[in-house]
Amino acid sequence: MTIRVLLADDQPLIRNGLRVLIADHDDLLVVGEAGTGAEAVELAHETRPDVVVMDIRMPGMDGIEATRRLTTGTEPPHVLILTTFDEDEYVYGALRAGAGGFLVKDMALEDILAAIRVVAAGDGLIAPGVTRRLIAHFADRPEPARARRPADGITEREREVLTLVGLGRSNHEIAAELFISVATAKAHVARLFTKLDARDRVHLVIIAYEMGLVEPPR
Repeated sequence: MTIRVLLADDQPLIRNGLRVLIADHDDLLVVGEAGTGAEAVELAHETRPDVVVMDIRMPGMDGIEATRRLTTGTEPPHVLILTTFDEDEYVYGALRAGAGGFLVKDMALEDILAAIRVVAAGDGLIAPGVTRRLIAHFADRPEPARARRPADGITEREREVLTLVGLGRSNHEIAAELFISVATAKAHVARLFTKLDARDRVHLVIIAYEMGLVEPPR
């Protein structure tokens, strides 16, 4: 299946580079380009992409607001943030807005392509250098905010799976740690999506911290 991609970046050189890179891969297709957040929202409604590769700082509407508008619509696309700016406020704001991934532009090109595929499949992905700071963000939040979500409604096994998701484990790693099959791990994660009304795997990570299932690193 071909993954339809919309590129949103105010720098034409970045868009051109990504378009050329994607053109070499038969499973990816660029269906549009936008230079502002507003253009990205409009084009996404017209072209129905599977993934929007979104910059944060753009003229007018920024990438975070554009992401929020896209992910709250009907049949929303997945959003992969690709930016030069990895400050904490941008990371948290983008993920809270519904982004399925957050990468910085100095990553290897093949890693960016892999990220598009991962996000298109509904999995979350955060640049390794950003993950620890994202987790640390939760340590700075007041305890009442972290405890907003009750853990009622999920089984003990699902709680274990959610804890491991919060620790950044893949389905294969979850299966190995809990001595279950990969298919069973996937099924548990799928049920967590439904029960917790989670958009994607990154959202499950946030929920795990809000439930207090995973403690931030010291």
